[in-house]
Amino acid sequence: MGAPPFLLIGNPENRRVTLFQAALAARGLPPAHVVPWRELLRNPAVLADLPDTERLVRIDAAGESFEVEKALLKRGHEDARALGCAVLTPEQIDALPEDHGRILCPRQYHLGFLRTLRQLEAIFAEHPRWRVLSSPASIAELFDKRLTSRKYAARGIPVPPSFEGITDVESLRTRMREEGWREAFVKLSCGSSASCLGIFRLGRSDESLFTTLEQTDTGWYNSLKVRRLREPRRVEAALEFLLREGSQVERALPKARLRGEFFDCRVLAVRGEPAFTVIRQSRHPITNLHLGGKRGDMDAFLAAVPPRELEAAMETCRQVARAHDCLHVGIDLMYEAYFQGHAVLEANAFGDLLPNLRRDGLSVYEWEIREALR
Repeated sequence: MGAPPFLLIGNPENRRVTLFQAALAARGLPPAHVVPWRELLRNPAVLADLPDTERLVRIDAAGESFEVEKALLKRGHEDARALGCAVLTPEQIDALPEDHGRILCPRQYHLGFLRTLRQLEAIFAEHPRWRVLSSPASIAELFDKRLTSRKYAARGIPVPPSFEGITDVESLRTRMREEGWREAFVKLSCGSSASCLGIFRLGRSDESLFTTLEQTDTGWYNSLKVRRLREPRRVEAALEFLLREGSQVERALPKARLRGEFFDCRVLAVRGEPAFTVIRQSRHPITNLHLGGKRGDMDAFLAAVPPRELEAAMETCRQVARAHDCLHVGIDLMYEAYFQGHAVLEANAFGDLLPNLRRDGLSVYEWEIREALR
């Protein structure tokens, strides 16, 4: 009997989908049946009406599509309004021009995504022969940095110390002074790819924010150029925006260095085991590769990290992976200065886009496909 076919929910034009299809071909398997996010959001019957035959279901990221973004914003309108959030009406959404990098009511978008995940859960319940590789409930959980930070801490998984319930800048300043924090990460709780984050530095006489945010006359934008804001009015405005939309606030722990530069790791766990590691290295603490970071040298990393600390960190990654009902989880892991410990910064439901990375001759997606078929 052959392997069950894959069903893939994603944006067909996105490289996540095209690379996954290429990985299936490399494994000698037929292409996945793709249900586009835009069609699913327009008419859930395109998924619900598929026959209940044996399938492996992969849910991939909905991002990088303006059409999908607008559809999710509309879906989140009622829930956002009920919570008193800043909202765009359906009419305003329809009139929006595509403006690359502009940030449009992230909490409203996230609430629309959560509503869609709940709908997927109901559809999957009607198709018992489908094996969902990452459950919608776990994807929703992984898109809430506040929730996962609390969950990991309760399980004894090392995470940076964090504050609960910070919704305004003055409360942030007060808590930081009380706890003796010099710097704090303030990052959108539902954000990804280093969008909507900043490192707030509280000095004795001045403040600054090292951030990906940029404000213009037309609104807030995610910039590929990380900058330090020093003007009090701009610092205050950016922090107010982040806190209003709902942010994880955690202590900015000093990172270990590799060849004189800051670094952290993206560890991809597949079926509960660390399978791939990418070293992300930068001259500043925000190490994401699309923000000027670079892939660090694995040999140099292995030579620098003490073996016992490396094994402890990999065991931490196993614990994170086992906390979620997902075939794969992308874990952002940092080592503290001088390798005196480690901490999980966050975990990602869609953290497996790691091109040009191979293990035992297999790409990341080929490895995941092999493990899904076990």
